[in-house]
Formats: sequence, structure tokens, C-alpha cells
Amino acid sequence: MPRQIILVTGPARSGKSEWAEHLATQSGKSVVYVATSQVDPADREWQARIETHCLRRPSDWTTLHVPIELSATLRSATPADCLLVDSLGTWLTNLLEDDEATWQETLRVLLQSLINASADVILVAEEAGWGVVPAYPIGRTFRDRLGMLTRQVGAIASPVYLVTGGHALNLSQIGTPLP
Repeated sequence: MPRQIILVTGPARSGKSEWAEHLATQSGKSVVYVATSQVDPADREWQARIETHCLRRPSDWTTLHVPIELSATLRSATPADCLLVDSLGTWLTNLLEDDEATWQETLRVLLQSLINASADVILVAEEAGWGVVPAYPIGRTFRDRLGMLTRQVGAIASPVYLVTGGHALNLSQIGTPLP
């Protein structure tokens, strides 16, 4: 069976991680949960979010903490693996202070690693650009970079799901890709 690149996107608390977890379970492969968050024991609310995610995962899943080196993780996976990357927005946050040239190179390497990955890869991405344009530069940088990252991953992924209101829509079936 050919490998898959799947993108699951949606707003906060929409159910996108749960949908991605469901898809990973259905893959029949060894699931490697790639957590992109930085662990900060001083941030109790963030720790509670991480714990909620951990409690949902089956005990036979492997968890890797990969706040920055996502490309290397994609390259090291095997055909027997299904990588569940949660999430692209959190990964981007860890690199947000990179200048534009460094970011563009990181993005290029990530996309190439994704195209060349031998494992199935399910990526979760937040939709951050549906609201007001942020009034501060770092907010605009985050929103714009995440939008372009999600769009570029969506161009090579199939299927692409939008999860909102607790429902998953397969955009690859009902949508038309941009030229």
C-alpha cells in the first residue's frame, strides 16, 4: 500500500487532534506521536493540555518530543511507521524568531523531507488566519507563516481534512485545489 501524507487542520478545540489520532489508529501501522511542544513545568495550563493529549493515546504508541528537528524525524521514519505530528503551529512557534531567509530554508527542508518520507505522516495544523489581522509584528509573522506552511503541506497531502464543530470534512473530496 502506498504511503500517505494527510493534513488535518481546523480551529482551536475543534477535534482535529482526535480526528488525527483516529486516522493513525486506522493506519494499522506502528504509531509514533511526534509532539512539537516545548515542555514547561511552570505553565500548569499548558501541562494540563499535554496531559489530556497523553491520556487519549493508546499505550502502544511511541511518543517523541520534537520541538525543532521535525525534518530529521521525518527522514528517520520507516515504512512500518505512521507519524502523527501534533502540531505544525506549535512547531512554527518554536522557530518564530528565525529571520525570513532561515525560515524559508527550514520550510524548504521540511517540505522535501515530507515528500521523501517513507512513513505515513499525519500532520495537525491550526487555522490561525480566520480572524482579525494581529496588531503586532510577531503575531502577523506567525499567522502568515502558518498560513503558507499549511497551504504548502496541503498541496502535497491527500487527503486534507478540515475539522470544525466536531465534524471532519474531507476537503480533497469536496474541494478544488488551487492552481
